[in-house]
Formats: sequence, C-alpha cells, structure tokens
Amino acid sequence: MWSVHESFSDRTDWPESPPPPWPARVRATLWWHRSTAAAASYGPGGRTIPLTLAMMVDYLDSPVGPYREILASPVLRAPGRGVGALPAMAVPFIAVDSEPSVHGGRAHWHLPKVLARFGGDAHAGFEAVGDGWRVETAARPRGPRLPIAGALGFAQPTAAGVPAAGSARLRGQFRYARVAVRADGPTIGNWLTSCTHHGIVVTGRMVTGPVRVS
Repeated sequence: MWSVHESFSDRTDWPESPPPPWPARVRATLWWHRSTAAAASYGPGGRTIPLTLAMMVDYLDSPVGPYREILASPVLRAPGRGVGALPAMAVPFIAVDSEPSVHGGRAHWHLPKVLARFGGDAHAGFEAVGDGWRVETAARPRGPRLPIAGALGFAQPTAAGVPAAGSARLRGQFRYARVAVRADGPTIGNWLTSCTHHGIVVTGRMVTGPVRVS
C-alpha cells in the first residue's frame, strides 16, 4: 500500500469494520502551506499542485466508535481523469487510535492507516505520537464562527495504477485559526513544515463515502 515510512505497517490482522458510508460528528483543525521542495518526492506523481494540506481530527462518534486521527497530503492532485473536477488530496501519512479504523482506512479507502497515541484538544493544543514520529499542533482561533458546507476529495494511488477517488462531505461551522505545528519523523520533517500556518477549526458532521476506481 502506498505510504511514507511513518504509515508503513506489515500487520494485516485488524478488527473488521463496516463498509462506507461512515457518518461522524467531528472537531478538527486543518492547516495548509506551500509545499517544500522535497514534498513532490513523497507525492503520488503525475500532475500536482504544490500545496500541503494536513489535519488533526477528533471523531466524537462513528461506525467504529470515537477515535482521533492525523493525516496529511504532501501535494494535491491536479483535477483530471480519475481525480475529478477539483484538486484532491493524496494521503501517504495517516494515523488513528482505533484498530477498527485502521482496518476501515486500508480496506475501504486505500488509506495507509497505522496506530498512534493522541492527547490534548483538537481545537487547541493537540499531539499525535507514533513509531519514531511526533506531530504537535497549537491552534489559536480568531474571529466569528461561520457556516461551512462542502467536501474534501482524495484520490489514493492503487496497485492497479489508477487512483481510488472519494470524498468526505462536511457541514457545520468554522473559525479562522493560526496553527503552530511541530513535525518530527523520518519523512514528515522534510515536507510537513514546522512553523505557524493559516488554518481553520471546524465543528460539524462529516460523511465519508465509498471510493471509485476508474
């Protein structure tokens, strides 16, 4: 399965999870920055946009119960065949604190989920710690709460050579935030920039649907 070192696992005996769609109530911090010079080497190849997008998510409920997650896309896939009409994430780094969620990511969405430990508040100080890596965020929301409704698309590389494309649809509220990030790890230190970035904090309901491979 396509991944960076931080998301590699040779374990296969994960507890079963139900198929999508997966509805969930979420609290999340998202941030973005211009991709580093090294980011493209960790991306999916093909036509890309040099923007890194990352997020910390607290799933308050889901078909596999509550869990927490970190994910990041080094670059975005450019719109096109197999991707869709809008830019999409390609996620080689993703970790959760739920074994059934690991199964769901790998079995249903071609997402290379691994286990990690989490602590803190997704809208304030939050941390994710895995095998040889750590990401810490400190979100400082500013301004009013505003409505948000839309979708985040992703298009994961597959062994067949075509992307598995899907989306997570979100409806709720958001606030602008400044997000201080520290990322350490074998690869993420090269492309997930440790700095203070533009971002948003989100509270709402999200539904992640099935992927299509075309």
